[in-house]
Amino acid sequence: MTASSASDSDLGVSTADLATNAVLTGGGHVVGAAPPPHSPPRSLIGQALHDTFGQTGARLGAAWIVLVAVLGVFAPFLANSHPLVMRTRGGGISLPLFMSLGPLDIGAVVYFAFAVWLVRRKAPPMQKILTLLWPIAVIGIVLVIAWFGTSLITLRVFRPGWLAERGGVLRWVWVILINALILALALAVVAVIVAFTVRFFGSWVPSRAFRFAAVLTAAVMAIVSLTVQAPANVIYEHYRELENAGKVQYVVHTIVPYSPNDRLRDRPEEVLQPPNRVHWFGTTNYGEDMLSRMLHACRVALTIGFIATGISTVIGIAVGGLMGYYAGATDLFGMRLVEIVEAIPRLILLLIITVFFGRSLYLMMVVIGLVSWTENARFIRAEFLKLRKLDFVQAAVAAGLRRSSIIFRHMLPNGVAPVLVSASFGIASAILLESILSFLGLGLGPDDPSWGQLLEQARTGGTGFNWWIATFPGLAIFLTVFSYILIGEAMRDAIDPKLRKRD
Repeated sequence: MTASSASDSDLGVSTADLATNAVLTGGGHVVGAAPPPHSPPRSLIGQALHDTFGQTGARLGAAWIVLVAVLGVFAPFLANSHPLVMRTRGGGISLPLFMSLGPLDIGAVVYFAFAVWLVRRKAPPMQKILTLLWPIAVIGIVLVIAWFGTSLITLRVFRPGWLAERGGVLRWVWVILINALILALALAVVAVIVAFTVRFFGSWVPSRAFRFAAVLTAAVMAIVSLTVQAPANVIYEHYRELENAGKVQYVVHTIVPYSPNDRLRDRPEEVLQPPNRVHWFGTTNYGEDMLSRMLHACRVALTIGFIATGISTVIGIAVGGLMGYYAGATDLFGMRLVEIVEAIPRLILLLIITVFFGRSLYLMMVVIGLVSWTENARFIRAEFLKLRKLDFVQAAVAAGLRRSSIIFRHMLPNGVAPVLVSASFGIASAILLESILSFLGLGLGPDDPSWGQLLEQARTGGTGFNWWIATFPGLAIFLTVFSYILIGEAMRDAIDPKLRKRD
């Protein structure tokens, strides 16, 4: 017996027991066996997302949100009165559905394809998130500039009365000069913004494939948004009249052969019907198919949640980062601004703006984003006040790095995790606010499908309470908001060691 064997025997522990205990406790592995696999190191955001979606509740919530996103993106291909393919007798083959698509329909499919490609690629989570958000930011800027230029052209100040009296060549010269000036100004602003965003985006996302795909997606979405126009004054019953007259040789419909605004004027007996074989979720007070409106309303829920939360997140990160990094007078002024905005009641403000400026989904998203950034600013401020004293930040300052590089490339990735938790709850809050306004009759109009607008129909119209109009959209709102809350709770547990649920 060797000395080591004797020592083990004296202690009453065998070599096999030591090896087994080492493997079970993670302290080593059996000699001759394959070493345990090593997972690649994760960033703070990557570890937080991994721990978040490792929980069952977060997975279930994410599955429901993905389902809502898929249904919202492909709603025109699932529920539409326009046939996919139709051939009339004595005529050729036509594609009515594809000819009826608008810029939002095509842009949503392009962005969805880009998102699927991006998720399947191997890259840090923060890099994926930035790449996913960049096309939305660019297309938003382009659309705002296009709207601003169009509005300037129609203003009376650029069409003075003396031109109407004189007319002739002078009037045309004036119009051409004004339009050229507006176009040059818009192109200059676009060039500056795109140059800045490309430089900022390139410093955050070093992958050339990611940058090329994001720029290509933004360009395609911008071209589609500015050039594609959906047909106006659509007569949905036209296709059914052709079929009833025997003028259609063959036709291929979508799964739900009704558009969200198809009020079945040729079938008045189907108005306000409970669920049946033809209309699986029933019909509304105006004769619209409930399932079709439910599918198209998924877009409103996702759009208002993500865009409003995106606006509030960007503002919160900018204001909170400045307060936390500079501190002093900047922090004092910023906190007073945060307290002023927090004192504004959001619902009352939305009601007032809706009454004065009318119903608009885009206005609603902007207002919600402008009044809900304070919580994100507080989180970022607290994280930056802690990070600015750490060694890696002091080393970056001593190395002479630019302040923008220190804030955005070194401090922000290490302090943005709490904002992700707040963003999850913010999306749920934005969906609830839109549903409340629509339920009160001050949200979206009757031509814009929304879950809250359907709830409003359930109690109006003088027909009493219609359970199917209230049940399905109410259940959809509950499941969507509950899913975001599940993800937010799981993410809060993942980034806060005090709240982690460990055995």
